[in-house]
Amino acid sequence: SPARSALVTGMYQTTIGSHNHRSQNMGAKAKGNADYYDSYALPDAVPLIGDLFREAGYFVCNSADPLRGKKGKTDYNFIKENPYDGYHWDEAPKDTPFFAQIQLHGGKWRKGSIENNDFSLPPYYPDEDVLRKDWNSYLASWVKVDEQVGQIVESLKEAGIYENTLIAFITDHGISHARGKQFLYEEGIKIPMILRFQGGKLAGTVRKDMALHIDLGPISLAAAGVAIPEDLESADLFSASHIEREYIVSARDRCDETIDTIRCVRTPKYKYIRNFLSYRPHLQRNQYKDGKAITQRMRLLHEQEALNPLQNRIFQETRPSEELYDLEADPHETSNLAHDPAHREILLAQRKRLYAWMLESGDPGLIPEPILEDLGRKHGSKYAAMQQPDMKRRVRKIINLFNAGERNEVQALLEAIQSEDPILRYWAATWLGNNHTVTAETALRESTEDKNPTVRLAAYLALCKLGHDEVYLSKLIALLGEPNVLVGLYVMNAIEQTGILNDVVKEAATRALDAPYDGTQRYGKRLLAKCEAIG
Repeated sequence: SPARSALVTGMYQTTIGSHNHRSQNMGAKAKGNADYYDSYALPDAVPLIGDLFREAGYFVCNSADPLRGKKGKTDYNFIKENPYDGYHWDEAPKDTPFFAQIQLHGGKWRKGSIENNDFSLPPYYPDEDVLRKDWNSYLASWVKVDEQVGQIVESLKEAGIYENTLIAFITDHGISHARGKQFLYEEGIKIPMILRFQGGKLAGTVRKDMALHIDLGPISLAAAGVAIPEDLESADLFSASHIEREYIVSARDRCDETIDTIRCVRTPKYKYIRNFLSYRPHLQRNQYKDGKAITQRMRLLHEQEALNPLQNRIFQETRPSEELYDLEADPHETSNLAHDPAHREILLAQRKRLYAWMLESGDPGLIPEPILEDLGRKHGSKYAAMQQPDMKRRVRKIINLFNAGERNEVQALLEAIQSEDPILRYWAATWLGNNHTVTAETALRESTEDKNPTVRLAAYLALCKLGHDEVYLSKLIALLGEPNVLVGLYVMNAIEQTGILNDVVKEAATRALDAPYDGTQRYGKRLLAKCEAIG
């Protein structure tokens, strides 16, 4: 949903506040508290690409089927009136131009197989039957998609409009595998962009420069002669004035119930990844991914110590805060050069680019989601919250605090836990707990009385990590009833981080099953199953 939200606006999902997957808005699967729905409002300052086409006289449609016009997904992370006129272009009034979005199953269609099994898996996956079968089925999905694209082309030809239609083919993420979908390695973000312009213009052209999936919006508008808003963060790659990008930035935040914050900067040669939650595993528990046979198989092989060090890397309890890969020499991103003195200047340049982008775009990814929800409610939307004059300064302070936390600069953390900003207080408590800073116990105990419930839960978790779970683990349960339901999600995430399975955790898990937010329920199911398994 973050990728879809970005695509239909031509804006980064971080800029418009839709960066956390399936937030608590109406119509989304996650549900939540209606008092916070306005936090997901998309202001008039951010028009949908489809609305721009509609204003230009186009019929705008959204389909999940190449022929029959079945309703397509509108699973966005914002609230907006129905942006579509129908499901299929054949519903358009006579002589009315159309703008269509067709959402095929793509790699999610894992039903078939191909006869040719002569392919190699990336080296970070074990070459064994379960994974090979899934990869084979994934390749079969390409054949299915090719057939569907052929059906679309034929239907356009039959309608006599093929030559006058721009057709663009992309996917919204990479292969749904352990290091693919939801992550910022090449397997997760390198996707196809194939365009067939009207009349076959530029046929056979291959571009190697940096592109974003949100570029499809201005490319489409330009092809139709519709004015492109000046403040779009995407670009018409085929404009005579377009200057090739030096780099692109990608982002991953919460996916379903799994909380994370990852950013990357990619140039043609290098990939820089910033893992802000480096104290958490790469492959955290996730109901969606853990339900897949491939993930289950990988976890089993990990438990059996049957994976080599590279394949086992995603199961480590922590991960590096920074990763740097030479994509020309190491296309599978296996050798992290972040600590290589020979690549120090490149690392610093990529890091500088990322932080500048985060400040320039007003990236809210480091704001704990419950606090961001409150800001969105206060200012009318998360987008509006990030437009406040003090937000860039706050983002800079958060980045600096993360650096201090990773370096275990105790004094800086102790000062931040006294800050007027609850965001800084939250992260100060979090890092003091991660670093097991015993001298911070007094400050953390004082934070358990913080007026902000999100800061309190960070202090409770930190004190649990310092060995005081007999007092503070049970205090987390009371926060499950907070009206801001994202607090409950963070509570269950905190409880899972402790690794404790006892009657207190069982009580919390049982209560979480009745939570109004789907992500909180997922933690409850998982932790309750673990508690019951040990009796």
